[in-house]
Amino acid sequence: MKVLVLNYEYPPVGGGGGRLCAKLCESLAGRGHEIRVVTAGLRHLPEREEQGGVQIFRPRSFRRREDTCSVPEMALYLITALPTALRLARTWKPDVLHAHFVAPSGFLAPLTARMGRIPYVVTAHLGDVPGGVPEQTAGLFRVASPVAGWVWRHAAEVTAVSSFVGGLAHAAWGRAPRVILNGIPAIPPPEIALSPDGLRLLFVGRLSIQKDPLLAVQSLARIADHRWTLDVIGEGPLGAEMRAAASGLEGRIRWRGWLPEEGVRALMARADALLMTSRQEGLPMAAVEALWHGLAIVGSNIGGLADVILPNQNGFLCERTPASFADALARLANNPGQLASMRQASLGLAGRFDFQETVSAYERVLGQAVSAKKHPGK
Repeated sequence: MKVLVLNYEYPPVGGGGGRLCAKLCESLAGRGHEIRVVTAGLRHLPEREEQGGVQIFRPRSFRRREDTCSVPEMALYLITALPTALRLARTWKPDVLHAHFVAPSGFLAPLTARMGRIPYVVTAHLGDVPGGVPEQTAGLFRVASPVAGWVWRHAAEVTAVSSFVGGLAHAAWGRAPRVILNGIPAIPPPEIALSPDGLRLLFVGRLSIQKDPLLAVQSLARIADHRWTLDVIGEGPLGAEMRAAASGLEGRIRWRGWLPEEGVRALMARADALLMTSRQEGLPMAAVEALWHGLAIVGSNIGGLADVILPNQNGFLCERTPASFADALARLANNPGQLASMRQASLGLAGRFDFQETVSAYERVLGQAVSAKKHPGK
């Protein structure tokens, strides 16, 4: 198949949704499909390049930062990316179009698909669905939800990265998507070994209001008399405030900044549990990675973590208060037998998130969209 991918975020631009898209595109290219991506260009990035067998087009979008995108910058992506998408649809003649994120990337899909007379598939991630990240997108969807709903309902196929995101999209737009869980390449199961030095915790992600790192520090301060350490992987706008809040926990918290994948995996291999104090999540890749490393997960009681945490089996779902998180963390610190059992349960759950199964699922959906176009009514 020839697949034209629209995604306003593609590495090094964006977060987990962009990284998932890139891995999917490279894996599909490795299976013999031709993949071209139209994404947002930044001044310091080449306008066209090849990565992992994927042709990437980056028309200048006027986006200022790799890690954040405002609503006006999303609109500029639509304006600047549309000519490139239309040209590729007309001249390259793809078999199918795949838009990641209903808004904004999906807004390009109907026009581009019509130009090339091709079907389009839309994948919802979280912030592109009403109710996913309300603090950031409530205003956007008050205006854009009717357009997003039209794009969603007229797609050849629709998918979502988690059951929570799928439920939000179904409630908003009246069409249930296929849920394709994010996965990662399988790794050999590690040996579960606890440290005699106490509970080894890991926090991974952008230090932003969505991840709520301040709640993590406030929770740990309540159990300062327990034996634990925390490695923080990531940076962001709340980084300085998080460090200031942790001033009384010197020596217990190690600040790692952003690390390459191998660095993250090395720290996961030495950790016992992943701490996730997020306000919202779709299906966090850090949690999926944690399952494959056999980590217990202590997370917020939010819909986006329901696919990765089985309460009291491989971790805890906590109310978003310092007391609730502190109680769960103290239980792990005080009960090594329970900790070992939860870590083993995470390994048992990891098989649901094999990335090759993720790729195969998307491959089937894209193929079905092409087949339905060639053989309408079947």
